[in-house]
Amino acid sequence: MKVAYEVVKARRDQLAQLLAEHQYLPVAEVCRRFAVSEATARRDLAELERSHAITRTWGGALGEYNQRFASFRDRQQLQPEAKSRIARAALALIKPDMTCYLDAGTSVYALAEAIADDGPRPLTVVTNNLPVAERLSEVEGIEVNLLGGQLLRRQSTMLGDKTVTAARGWHCDLACFGAEGMDSRGLWNTSAEVVAVERAVARGATQTAFLVDAAKLGAQAPEFLLAWNHVDRLITDASSAELGLQRIALPRRTLITC
Repeated sequence: MKVAYEVVKARRDQLAQLLAEHQYLPVAEVCRRFAVSEATARRDLAELERSHAITRTWGGALGEYNQRFASFRDRQQLQPEAKSRIARAALALIKPDMTCYLDAGTSVYALAEAIADDGPRPLTVVTNNLPVAERLSEVEGIEVNLLGGQLLRRQSTMLGDKTVTAARGWHCDLACFGAEGMDSRGLWNTSAEVVAVERAVARGATQTAFLVDAAKLGAQAPEFLLAWNHVDRLITDASSAELGLQRIALPRRTLITC
């Protein structure tokens, strides 16, 4: 039986809203929520992708993160001096023969630049950040391992269930992450898929370091990432006094200001 266009449109509008809220839904979950067949779910997702409301993934769809969040190249233009200082401070944590994870953020890319220029050798780097992989792949003494998954071109990063699975296969001596917000509760990031990869890596890391510039202070993002008691190092250009105003009190061993 043919379904009225108004009914189909209302369902697709609701699906787009759900993806904006949850950031990722597998096809099976779309079928369950809307009581539709897999074929209908895939048609709805295909139509939403054509209208640029979502980004299709293998077995599901992303919400507005890939389309609406500033691209990697755009974000590189923000606070470049602060990111450079943070990167230089983070570089001191990296020692020869380490296996290091470098996250998808632009602050972490600044760390990759510092590693390429003055970093210790030999070094094994694991990343889902395509520009990081490209920057370090031809540096002598550095072995680069790129996590599998779906490539989001605007974000220059690999994400999705396959990326999470690949991340679980690594144990890293040091994992370096970015974040889009930090407040008294902890750290925040842009989407559930980004957070899923970060948490998978963090669980397999001996030490974690978060590279977050002062512009993120007091801000929240769509997804909560980690509470402060699960953070080994925060490297930031925010002062201790500025952090205190946000009721962020960290042990001296945790906080590195630059």
